[in-house]
Amino acid sequence: MTDPVQRSIAQRIAIILAVIVQVGASYLPELGYGEPIGNRSDGLRTVITPVGWAFAVWGPLFAGSVIFAVWQALPNQRNNALLDRIGWWAVPALGLQGVWAAYTQFSTLTAISALIITGALVSLLAILRTMVFFPRQFTKQERLFVTIVFSALAGWLTAATIVNITASLVYYGVAGGYEYPLVGALLVLVGGAIVAVAVARSMGNPWYALTFGWALLGIFMQGGKESSAVAAACGLAAALVASAVWLGLRVPGNARRWFD
Repeated sequence: MTDPVQRSIAQRIAIILAVIVQVGASYLPELGYGEPIGNRSDGLRTVITPVGWAFAVWGPLFAGSVIFAVWQALPNQRNNALLDRIGWWAVPALGLQGVWAAYTQFSTLTAISALIITGALVSLLAILRTMVFFPRQFTKQERLFVTIVFSALAGWLTAATIVNITASLVYYGVAGGYEYPLVGALLVLVGGAIVAVAVARSMGNPWYALTFGWALLGIFMQGGKESSAVAAACGLAAALVASAVWLGLRVPGNARRWFD
């Protein structure tokens, strides 16, 4: 489908560069620069840090970002109105993930890292809002390369932002560690409520809910074994988000937005 717009070359190149930063920054320790993010996270482990295998989600998230960057740069996408509307939001949404990775590898999970990842999340949520109110149905390629990719990134970064804020509290000696399980449980519950509202307002977006649910499972399998409060918070947050998806997709036309 062709839309009556003309995307700039600058936008298409900026997205490619943002993805290079997003993915490439994670490999700096392998080149001898900085310390792996996993080591930083272990040094400030919180009661809501997901279990290690949950972070494997970055594999498909990075792959989706790379595919999106290549696809959006193709000549036949220069007149795509959806890409035109989300393009400049995609630059910080993707690029700030790399900035966060670089900062964390050279420093640690401080308030600055929390601000950086929050900036990426805000940009992703702006993209979600654009997708919700986009005036036409998505093409098959848009659904695969835009709606699923950015919804999944938003879901994971919502959870990552909560964990980063908690780790920052540990860094400054305020709270968030294993000795403060109720603080962690409260943050998970508040995060779940926020996501439930966001899902409900985004036509029951299942892809956003799915990756956030994956993060909840990772938190439950780690912190939930240490604290019954965290386990209960994960269960309640999951129930809130699942209910929002169910109620949202029951509204006529909403399921078509994300699946057809």
